[in-house]
Amino acid sequence: MFRRITLLTLRLKKELVGRCKMAFLRLQILTKDSVTVSVDGVVYYRVQNATLAVANITNADSATRLLAQTTLRNVLGTKNLSQILSDREEIAHNMQCTLDDATDDWGIKVERVEIKDVKLPVQLQRAMAAEAEASREARAKVIAAEGEMNASRALKEASMVITESPAALQLRYLQTLTTIAAEKNSTIVFPLPIDMLQGIVGAKQ
Repeated sequence: MFRRITLLTLRLKKELVGRCKMAFLRLQILTKDSVTVSVDGVVYYRVQNATLAVANITNADSATRLLAQTTLRNVLGTKNLSQILSDREEIAHNMQCTLDDATDDWGIKVERVEIKDVKLPVQLQRAMAAEAEASREARAKVIAAEGEMNASRALKEASMVITESPAALQLRYLQTLTTIAAEKNSTIVFPLPIDMLQGIVGAKQ
């Protein structure tokens, strides 16, 4: 028995020790808020102690993969969908620490864990897309309403200025005539109201 372990240890030292391996994970997981998601992940690990890998576990690779699957399922099962989507890196880091501690007696060093993809049910994807579109439309309406309110406020202020100064109204009238004539490339003759002439004369005096 001792000779078999020694030979296996020597073979592992030659072939496996120090070489990085990958365990691919693909699981269907029920989140804390009862949403079923499909999760793809990868665990990067290596054998750092061949003696422990042979003496303490029958198949270190298989055991590491199964432990990673169980840990991933347990961790994500305590999270809401929004937490899984937003805290993916933090969750992966916590998993790496947990797995590294759990596999230490097996001579395994877990280097890194990555949660590659979280796939949602098609119906949920459509619902989220519809909600996002509704949110964008609501925001656009708010912006348009704010613009109209600002424009109304500016018009009100301008009308107050013009009301307080008849000469300003008359000058604005003349500016409008000038703009129309320039756009049409022609000369436009308008009779000026008597009160406007009186206002201009009064302003000059």
